[in-house]
Amino acid sequence: MENYLTLLSFGDQGWGDEIAWGVLITVSLALATLPIGLFIGFMIALGKQSEEWTLRIAAEIYTTLFRGLPELLTLFIVYYGLQIGIQQLLKLLGLDSAVEINSFMAGAMSLALVFSSYASEVFLSAFRAIPKGQYEGGYALGLRRGTVMRMVVLPQLIRIALPGLGNLWMILLKDTALVSAIGLTDILRQTGVAARVTKEAFLFFGIAFLLYLALALISSVALNRIEAYGKRGEQSR
Repeated sequence: MENYLTLLSFGDQGWGDEIAWGVLITVSLALATLPIGLFIGFMIALGKQSEEWTLRIAAEIYTTLFRGLPELLTLFIVYYGLQIGIQQLLKLLGLDSAVEINSFMAGAMSLALVFSSYASEVFLSAFRAIPKGQYEGGYALGLRRGTVMRMVVLPQLIRIALPGLGNLWMILLKDTALVSAIGLTDILRQTGVAARVTKEAFLFFGIAFLLYLALALISSVALNRIEAYGKRGEQSR
């Protein structure tokens, strides 16, 4: 038991510092990905409802592509493929310089692409759940399209989409573990290194299990409170 406590302690003898840093990286990556994924997903959902057929087709191709590709493959394409693409572009411009994409940025970009493809479907379902009379009522009052979207549609859209987006957030938290494949020092990467060095795989992967479970429980409580807050208007009617 003392040996385990020593291994998990902070300082030179333990791995507590490294694991804590991994937790910080995991949470930071998920939080950095969330707004990007939500914004892109919302725009894709708007594109799917556009009267312009080219926008609808482009949006459908986007969601089909990133929902169909394995998340790990998307990560590798962004991390390795984007570097190669930028280097080739620089060569065409007569510049010969090495380009290296930060693993954190590559992880956030790739996870955002996958997250947004699923979020767009959640937003699209929420849009379809809002009666057309809500739009028509806003226009009848003389409100502009953007004002109707901001003042009438968005509050309802967020409330309807919250459960689905909450599920996607939980999936996003788990998917952050994939970035360990490109060397980012998240929870799984740090506990994996510790397990290999100390030969205590059960201990450190058990710690990773508990940490992900704790993050999921905290997220679940937070999401339940947000959903309850969003439903206050319904309950008061």
